[in-house]
Amino acid sequence: MITDNAIKNSDLVLTVSASVDPTVFDIGRYEAFLDALSGNREYQKDAIRTVLRFLLGNRYANTRALFVENYENRDILQQAYGALGSAEKRLTFPDQLSCSVDLATGTGKSYVLYGLAAIMLAEGKVDQVLVLTPSTTIESGLMDKFRALSVDETLRAAMPTGASIIAPSVINGNESLVSGSICVENYHAVFPSSRSSLRPTLAGKGARTLILNDEAHHVYSGNGDMRRWAEFVGDSDLAFKYVVGLSGTCYTNDSYFPDVVARYSLRQAIDDGVVKTIDYVAEDSAGGRDEKFQKIYDNHVTNKNQTYRKVKPLTLLVTSTIAACKRVTSELIAFISNEEGIPVEEAALKVLAVTSDPDHRANLVKLPQVDRPESAVEWITSVSMLTEGWDVKNVFQVVPHEERAFSSKLLVSQVLGRGLRVPDEYKGERPVVTVFNHDAWSGRIRHLVDEVLEIENRIYSEIVEKENDYNFTLHNIDYTKTQQTEEHEATGEYDFSKGYVSLVSQVKQLERETVYSRAVTGGTRQKRTLIKYQMFSISEVAEHIHAKFRAIDLEAETDYAVRYSITWLEALIKESLKRVGETADQVSEENRQRLQSAFGVVHRRASQTVRYLSSVNGLKEVPTSTRRRDSTNVSGLRRGDTTIFFDEDALELSDEGTAGLLKEIIEDDSLPRSAFEQIANKFNLRTPQNLVIANHRPERLFVKELVKQGNAQKFDGWIKSTDQDFYPIEYGWRKGEHFKRGNFNPDFLLKAGSTVLVIEIKGDDEVDDPSDENRAKFAAATTHFAEVNKLVEDVTYRFHFLTPKDYDAFFQFVREGKFDYSSSLDVVLAGE
Repeated sequence: MITDNAIKNSDLVLTVSASVDPTVFDIGRYEAFLDALSGNREYQKDAIRTVLRFLLGNRYANTRALFVENYENRDILQQAYGALGSAEKRLTFPDQLSCSVDLATGTGKSYVLYGLAAIMLAEGKVDQVLVLTPSTTIESGLMDKFRALSVDETLRAAMPTGASIIAPSVINGNESLVSGSICVENYHAVFPSSRSSLRPTLAGKGARTLILNDEAHHVYSGNGDMRRWAEFVGDSDLAFKYVVGLSGTCYTNDSYFPDVVARYSLRQAIDDGVVKTIDYVAEDSAGGRDEKFQKIYDNHVTNKNQTYRKVKPLTLLVTSTIAACKRVTSELIAFISNEEGIPVEEAALKVLAVTSDPDHRANLVKLPQVDRPESAVEWITSVSMLTEGWDVKNVFQVVPHEERAFSSKLLVSQVLGRGLRVPDEYKGERPVVTVFNHDAWSGRIRHLVDEVLEIENRIYSEIVEKENDYNFTLHNIDYTKTQQTEEHEATGEYDFSKGYVSLVSQVKQLERETVYSRAVTGGTRQKRTLIKYQMFSISEVAEHIHAKFRAIDLEAETDYAVRYSITWLEALIKESLKRVGETADQVSEENRQRLQSAFGVVHRRASQTVRYLSSVNGLKEVPTSTRRRDSTNVSGLRRGDTTIFFDEDALELSDEGTAGLLKEIIEDDSLPRSAFEQIANKFNLRTPQNLVIANHRPERLFVKELVKQGNAQKFDGWIKSTDQDFYPIEYGWRKGEHFKRGNFNPDFLLKAGSTVLVIEIKGDDEVDDPSDENRAKFAAATTHFAEVNKLVEDVTYRFHFLTPKDYDAFFQFVREGKFDYSSSLDVVLAGE
């Protein structure tokens, strides 16, 4: 079985010694209590036991001591953190007995919090416990749970004989913090300016107080007011001794906490059926906002009427800002009103906006009740971080509305967490939460989700020292960019003498397919949604255009409304529709915009165009030894998308993780034959890389030709480039109405004597239908290497687009020492 070679979160969890003198602390006394508290949720019990061994075992003076012990005995920590001195700086509270517990959202952090508080009080090690939360929502939820647990007779009876406290009292900051109590408070109560400031009541009591931080990533973030939370916990005057943080998102940005001692991962929780399985969009048809809403609505209705009828399914839309949340809420209400044929006021009752904005303050009260049958709410719009502590279990669809709402491990964990809890009605049935992300983000989201779930098995290609040095130096150009603005006169009127405007074929409705990827397993499912397109009558379109003419005439004293009457416009629109096979009195939204654009030129004003000019500063050298490493995952090998090429030295030359994974790949009979190829003669793999990753079939076929002995010996060395940063060439092209600029890195760079062949690989179908983008790449690269050749004396660069149909002829030219080959795609792209 193939294992992961990357540093995983689980690798960073600190080991707390299991050796504890039972005369100092005996966790065995509390096994009956743990069984009563957590039932068969062993991960909760393990977390409580581990934290208590750390806090009460007398082995560690503070967090620093625990970290150093692990660092000195585990190579993986040295690899992850570097030097010990800089590693220790990552610890937020190094001089206290402080640690973190990572429990996936929906797995019951509140039980662990209560268990730690109750046992520390029962042991008599602390007199009071302060539980700090980031919001009043979480505070309220914990208060209710803790009060129910504190009066639970089974839990009371399970406490061992001689316990200092059998049933702690549960209070908030408005009550006196007395011995034997658990105080649950919003972190604002630690501010000196707060009316219910806890500081005076805790003076001199730090050594006998347990601090429990819920959603502890806020403490470690150090952002805004949260900094004051961290300052309170670490205040030397208060001198708190025991500090424990719990979170389901133990990240500061994308960095995992360095003081985690217990972990129950999201991946494990999914595997165990404790939380829902996750589906997210891998591929989707292009479409605007209305089409997206239709697909989301279709998923919602399917959940409501078919898949999860036992409960009232909810859909949650997450934005990154309050302004975006307000906008999306209005758009969603309008859509529901139109789709269901109900008044806007009635549709608005189905949507609940939850943010910190004063306009939404009343909605916070409604939030805990939205899953009740009597609640009209079916849709919730929210800002990324404002739904923590919300324990509603009926969310079956989550929509990150912008990429920024889903752009880090922290946000991925938080957004997914909102929909992970399993309703009691579906316990044991493996329900699914669908994440409807934009498919353009699917690659990044897949990477982030895989990292959060720790399902990445990645193998790395990098520059290594070989018996023969196949490195060489490339030359690129240092360009200076200048901005130039051009003025354009008004273009005059559009010529309508042909009697029509070019339109596109239109349909009233169309089935569109969305492909969802299943987290953990990598499996996919397809869902087809009937998309209905908004249509307009010919008269509506004509009247709208004519109204614009009247407005222009009033402003500019023109006579467009007379020259282009409604009757004339209707006739033109009918003829335009007829030419695309449309005989009905209907105009699609896309064609309506085309018609408006066509008539928009009749009063076009002068305009400006900004151009960017590049001038050559000189050459810069790019040694192949500077190529950064890149990687692929085993799932790509298993799907047959990717092939790795290596020789007999690859295991010795690769890092330990890659070598181990490569060995497992070689021995894995379940992989397709295309997954890897070992080169029998290592002197035919004339690249300084430990191994080569071919990302699709045309690249695979090209490398197979490169390593054939007759071809290989014609090259001094070659390199497979990375997708970004190594040898970028800037190009620009027009996509629709917009001009776009980008960089591409040619796939292969081959050194043969004084010639460097620069190769971009494409599929054979590109020859018959080349894209405008590839035409632009060809033009930019041709110009670029012409400039390079002017500046370099001893080397000639030749650039080619190649497809598999060209490989035989190309390599025959190479074997004959001829490098002036012109491929079929070169000719097409050059326009010859």
